[in-house]
Amino acid sequence: MTMRRRGFLGLAAGLSLAGCGYRSVDAVYSQPAGAVPPQYAGRVRIVFWSPYGGVNGKALDGLVAKFNESQDDVYAEVQFQGSYDDVAQKVAAALIAKQAPDLAVLSDVTWERFFLNEALEPLNGYLADSSVYQPKLFGEYVVKGQSWCVPFARSTPILYYNRDAFAAAGLPDRAPRTWSELQSWGPSLAKVQSGGRSLRALAFAKVDGDWQFQGNVWQFGGSYSRGLDVTIAESGAVAAGEWQRSMVHSSKLAYMASSPSTDFANGLVATIQESTGGLKSMTSKAKFRVGAGFIPGEVASGIATGGGGIGMLRNISAERKQAAAAFLGFLARPENAAWWTIQTGYLPVVEAAREVPELQKLIAEQPNYGVAIAQLANARQQDAIRLYGRNANVAIYTGLQQIYADNASPTKVFSAVARRLDAIGDEVRRLYEEKVL
Repeated sequence: MTMRRRGFLGLAAGLSLAGCGYRSVDAVYSQPAGAVPPQYAGRVRIVFWSPYGGVNGKALDGLVAKFNESQDDVYAEVQFQGSYDDVAQKVAAALIAKQAPDLAVLSDVTWERFFLNEALEPLNGYLADSSVYQPKLFGEYVVKGQSWCVPFARSTPILYYNRDAFAAAGLPDRAPRTWSELQSWGPSLAKVQSGGRSLRALAFAKVDGDWQFQGNVWQFGGSYSRGLDVTIAESGAVAAGEWQRSMVHSSKLAYMASSPSTDFANGLVATIQESTGGLKSMTSKAKFRVGAGFIPGEVASGIATGGGGIGMLRNISAERKQAAAAFLGFLARPENAAWWTIQTGYLPVVEAAREVPELQKLIAEQPNYGVAIAQLANARQQDAIRLYGRNANVAIYTGLQQIYADNASPTKVFSAVARRLDAIGDEVRRLYEEKVL
């Protein structure tokens, strides 16, 4: 393992690994602390690191408990580690310490960096039938014919809208078809009072809004990059940024929110772009009827996939790898994949899960759950600079903050962001060209 690769993984995780090897081909790393409970004595223990708390965390705990009761050979222990970024940082730190969980949920912008640095176990030999997975979602983890993660808590943004507010404004009970249509509805929504002020049409995320903006850029005909060649300063992306700037500062119909989902649930904003994975939580918290629809288009359509996949760490024992594969097989059963979708709102990552009666019944009774599934036809993998570039997402959403907060020119902002992204792309270009292209 070269110093450059060690340093890259450390930078990816926000840690300093200079001079510290984190992996050797033959080493077997220990597990994080814990023990097999007495009722499961004699089983092989696997440790699964998760970023899911709240409603989704409870659902995952239930799924793991169901696995542990389903057989006699493996005990799976789920350990909550914080956010997606927290999981990535802690996996990197564990690897330095020559310790590793067996499985970890890695986000759409972290798994690639562990792949580039050979920390992940290739999965083709462990998957009984990879064709059970939804092809688009499974394919995002396939590089040169080999799978490096399996989809699990996968999502896209959907447009949540306040049905009661739309009715009060005299608007159709549906999501707008284009961003221009939403803008035209803004004055009607502004006549609706909420929290002592006019209702805003849309809230933009202060942090991590670059995921939603990835799709917005496509909708306005642009891109973040072509491969690692940065294009965010070109016309389509600038047009998307200018539309959002005008919504905030010219028409006063939108604003930047620390938590758009909280503001939406509290009735302060009429629409937001948010993950399908928050559907159950959003519906339960809101005191009004929640609608869900496709993300609007403009000159084109297109939304970014996101969320987490499960990777197996390479430096674990053969016995632990086989035990971990058994857990992955359990998650790939249609009834279990459907149950996870029902409990959370995440996409069903197994094709046959859509045919499970309980999920079909839920969609019939609550059509919002079917929106993300139908919208998947418009989804695609994100542009490479955001996926493979260390902190590329931070560079982009920091630029968006300047537009939202300071009324900064998107042309100037994205020119500066592009220079930063060019430097970020140069850090990984050799590995990207060697391992991906």
